[in-house]
Parts: sequence; C-alpha cells; structure tokens
Amino acid sequence: MKKFFSLVAVSAFLIAIIAWLLIPINNGGDLISPLSSLSQKREKPLDKYNFEALRKKEYQGSEIKLENIIKEEDVYTSYLFSYESDGKKVTGMANMPNTKNGKRPVIVMLRGYADDEIYFTGLGTRKAAGVFAENGFITLAPDFLGFGGSDTSSADILESRFERPLTVLNLLASIKSIPDANPDEIFMWGHSNGGQIALSVLEITQSDIPTVLWAPVTEGFPKSVLQYIGELDDQGMKVKTAIDNFLLRYEPEKYSIDNYYSDIQATIQLHLGLADPLISEEEIDEFAKTMADLGKNVNYYKYPRNDHNLSRDWDLIVLRDLQFFRKYF
Repeated sequence: MKKFFSLVAVSAFLIAIIAWLLIPINNGGDLISPLSSLSQKREKPLDKYNFEALRKKEYQGSEIKLENIIKEEDVYTSYLFSYESDGKKVTGMANMPNTKNGKRPVIVMLRGYADDEIYFTGLGTRKAAGVFAENGFITLAPDFLGFGGSDTSSADILESRFERPLTVLNLLASIKSIPDANPDEIFMWGHSNGGQIALSVLEITQSDIPTVLWAPVTEGFPKSVLQYIGELDDQGMKVKTAIDNFLLRYEPEKYSIDNYYSDIQATIQLHLGLADPLISEEEIDEFAKTMADLGKNVNYYKYPRNDHNLSRDWDLIVLRDLQFFRKYF
C-alpha cells in the first residue's frame, strides 16, 4: 500500500512539473495560459486581410498631400497626391476644381490591371476623371503600391493583391483631410479589376457609397485570379502555386466577394460591352441577377459591339455616370 501511495505522489509531482514547464511566463512574471499562446501561433500572415478582419480594423486616415502639379486645365488642376496606408506611402492623381464653391463631392477612381513597365499615374482613369472634375467633382485615383511614386508592394503575390482593398479603405478615411472635400458626398468608380476592389470595399464597409462599375470582375476568389493566368508570360504557374499553397492554410471564402454580396448597401450603376473579350455577358448577368434576388439596387446597361474599355459609347456612358452621381448630391 505504501508503494502505491508513493507511486501516486511521484506521478502527481511529475505532472505538476510538466504543467509548470508548459506554462510560459511573461516579462512581468505573470502566468499566461498555454492555450492563449497556441492560439497566437495559429495566426497566419494573411489573416489580417480577410473581410472580417478588415471590418474590425480602425481606419484613422492620414493627410492627403498635393505634392506637385501634373497638368493645369481651365477649370481644374491635376496633382500628384500622396497619403499613407498602414505606414506605406501611396501616390495617385488628384483632380481639384479651380473654382471655390463650397465643399466638393469626391469620386475615388479605381483602375484595372496595368503592366508596371508602361504604367504612369492616371493610367486607366484620367480621361473620365477629367470629365468629372470639369463638372465640379474632386477625383482621387490611387496608383496602388508598387506603381507610380508609391512604396513597393508585398513580395508575396497574393498579399500584394489583398493590400489593394486596404489601400482604398485608408484612402476613404483620409478624404476628410482635404479642405475642399465633402466627406458626406463620396462616390466610387471602378473598371475591371478596380470594380472587384470597389465591390470588396462596399462589402467590408457595408456603407452606402454610390458606385459605378465598368466591366467589373465579379467572380469569387480564387476563380477571379485563375481565369486570367493564361494571359501571363509564364502561364501563371507562380500564381497557381501561390494559390495552391494558400488553399492549404486559409479559408478562401473569407477573401471572396461573392460570399458577401448580401452585405452591399450601395446603389450600383453597371456597364458592360458585349464585345468584351475579358468579361463575359453571362458573368455580369449572373452578378446582376444575384444582386436583384438579394433586393439590391443595380442599374445595368449593355452596349453592343463595345470592348473592355467601352470605347464606342464612351461619351454616353460618362454622361450616364455624371447623372448617376448628381442624384446623390
């Protein structure tokens, strides 16, 4: 019997020692739960970009600086502007109406894909932005990280993609720093992949930001990436490998716009050219139907014989966009 109690005592002592060794001690000497420590280790670097995490994040904004003049027109001036997005500098083109007539509405303009070797500030947005500025709007078109005078983007292919909605969220929070801007009259305009970024922002913020989309990418992630990898020089093997690795560690639906369409609270004006080689009519029809089934407000226009840039009916489309934005003054 004595041997039994001795064995029990030794076992209890050993268990206590093992438990003590497993509990980490912080610098202040307080004991910390090992479960808490294990939970922290499970956090992965791209977790901070999923839509739920971005919703919880606080966006203080930074000062929007007009660094130098790009060009001067009769009724507006184009500037290179900059601001900070999570400590990184982002540049872009700002159009500022020259006349002082109270606080101005602001359109955040988001371009589509661009080759960084031929990119210049304003590519993909400057023409439409000029028309909007002529009609009294301040326009802000960010270059995004890795373009223009911005800081470099992440070396991680997918992180550089996930940084873009965050870049826009920080820009929206910074608009209040522009003296002539009306922070209560903010709109978005997005083309192609810029349309997908705009949809992401609408879903994350759940804000009523009237938005215009030209030939937007509306497929969910990762399909929205995989369907275009054939256009890349290396046939997208780097991208496919990155996505394969991502799928082993993360839940893709948390990063996918099609999982959050019900959270969109904004009215959307949608344009599609029926000769678009990149965005199919079926894809946009399905998006429009999904939004209608969810009770969302979408104005959908189709244009025969128009390409991805809607060049044949460009003037008509910009006029419709102006009319759309003016309804919300």
